[in-house]
Amino acid sequence: MIALLAIIFLGSVALYLLTLAIFPLCGLLDFPERYGLKRPRLPYPTGIVAIGVFIVIALVILPHEQKEIGMLIGITLLAVTCFIDDRTPLPSRVRLVIQVLIATLIFATGSRIYTLTSPLGGILKLDSFTINSTFFGSLPILSGLFTIGWLLLTINALNWFDGISGQVSVIALIGFLMLGCLALFRNHELDLALLAFSLAAIAGAGALFDVPPAKMLMGDTGSMFFGLMLGLLGVYHGGKVATAFLAIGIPLLDALYVIIGRMMRRRSPFTGGRDHLHHKLLKRGWSERQIVGLTAMIGTVFGGAALFLSTPEKAIAGMILVLIVGGLHLSSSTRH
Repeated sequence: MIALLAIIFLGSVALYLLTLAIFPLCGLLDFPERYGLKRPRLPYPTGIVAIGVFIVIALVILPHEQKEIGMLIGITLLAVTCFIDDRTPLPSRVRLVIQVLIATLIFATGSRIYTLTSPLGGILKLDSFTINSTFFGSLPILSGLFTIGWLLLTINALNWFDGISGQVSVIALIGFLMLGCLALFRNHELDLALLAFSLAAIAGAGALFDVPPAKMLMGDTGSMFFGLMLGLLGVYHGGKVATAFLAIGIPLLDALYVIIGRMMRRRSPFTGGRDHLHHKLLKRGWSERQIVGLTAMIGTVFGGAALFLSTPEKAIAGMILVLIVGGLHLSSSTRH
């Protein structure tokens, strides 16, 4: 496994280096003028490299069954949509409809969770009510609602978290490492561990180039792909949702706080704005590297702790994380 992961990491690094040379020649550069930035244009969106590497790996190491085929079709559709959107922005409603279709396809083809462990004890069953379909057989309704909603949250939370270069690559690296360790050491799922560690290698290679000062930008193509895969691994093989939540809690909670705040101000949650945590910290004088470091520290602490905690203890850790992110939002919003 180690040799394969080393090949994936080094191969990804080589491809990213290649994009630094080829993307400028093809005119694939970002648009700093859109955001009032005065800096050279950077290769963009290099997240397409991460997707390409993963698809090749998946075709080699994963079985070619309905669940895996559905996942790969969904990833391909997301890649095409996001790449187009990165070059020529699409309406937010179009992006949302396509995301719903992708999440529904992934659920219908077999990537789903049937039960949730309650922190108060017992099991919450999500397969009590089902509908029958011609192509996909029996589909549990509650499982579908949970799976689709969870994937939409992780896709968009990671995308909204991409206001500073390097944040998504770093939090994705941590999330994939934690989910891989959980699969390998606690659940002894070697195939799932290999998948997670392969994604960690891809994200780690990207972090070498987009941590500030960035040499390239992943774009929505990269951030949404990592968000989809983190969410998908959270429901894969029985569900690791609590661990995924603790490992990537900052972007998930930041997204929820921003949505609630915008709705309270009677603004659409889907409109842009500079009310995310990283925007507030920048205004308070934090550097981009300091913000990425904060993200890495909190993700590592809570994601690492999740490997050793019971379900009730994970619930307590989750509440602590809610308070920490809420406190950071509140304190960084306070005027002095």
